[in-house]
Amino acid sequence: MKQTSLISGIIFAISFLFLSTAQAVTTNDIKTAILKEDFDKAKELSASLLSGPLSEQEEGEVRYCLALSELYLGAHEKALGTFKQVVQQADSRDLYDQASIGVVNAYYLMGNYDMALNKAKILLDQRPDSNFLSIIYLKIARANLKLTQWDQARKVLRKIVEEFSGSLEAFTAKQLLEEKKYFTVQVGAFLDQKRAEKLVLELKLKGQYGYIVEMTDKDGQKFYRVRIGELTSLEKAKRLRTKLSDIGYPTIIYP
Repeated sequence: MKQTSLISGIIFAISFLFLSTAQAVTTNDIKTAILKEDFDKAKELSASLLSGPLSEQEEGEVRYCLALSELYLGAHEKALGTFKQVVQQADSRDLYDQASIGVVNAYYLMGNYDMALNKAKILLDQRPDSNFLSIIYLKIARANLKLTQWDQARKVLRKIVEEFSGSLEAFTAKQLLEEKKYFTVQVGAFLDQKRAEKLVLELKLKGQYGYIVEMTDKDGQKFYRVRIGELTSLEKAKRLRTKLSDIGYPTIIYP
């Protein structure tokens, strides 16, 4: 389930971009690289195209793709700066909204949840008729969860489920509503239950109590998440994540 929470909405967003045909082949290559999550290639292609002459619209669209690539390659501060540049220069509402969501994502991934929440709320006030409302609401809910503002988060999650029932964000919101009011660190997610059980045993041998959470995706496919801990504070979850990362496990803090 790699990067599920943050990639949600990119495919939808991409459909609003690349309206120009002047650089069709190259921009299509960038779009394809992003959809395949080949962000190194997308970054390289974006940088190459930005080195040549572009219209303002083309430049904004390509720079947005560059920012996405930077974000998912872990260069969060650099991505933040690029997203802000797109926001300042955007000549369309959709591009402005998506770049603004990128700013929220960058702050979120940097662990600055207060700023992520603030920026998402500002965007919601600015764009109450945005084509990306369900995504904006989900960003608000996720930031609230990380700030242990459980009631506010659940209120927004229920709104997503009720008002955007057919969206990918509604499915994610339903899953988040099932989460308990504590933090846990996920170290694996598998379609094969035996692989999840094997990881739990491996963790036990290393002195860590792992447990399996069974989930179902939007297509009805079951998968099994392996998690550790039921922690009351985000700081404790961060310390556990660091400990598990140091011994080689991929880690995500939930919710």
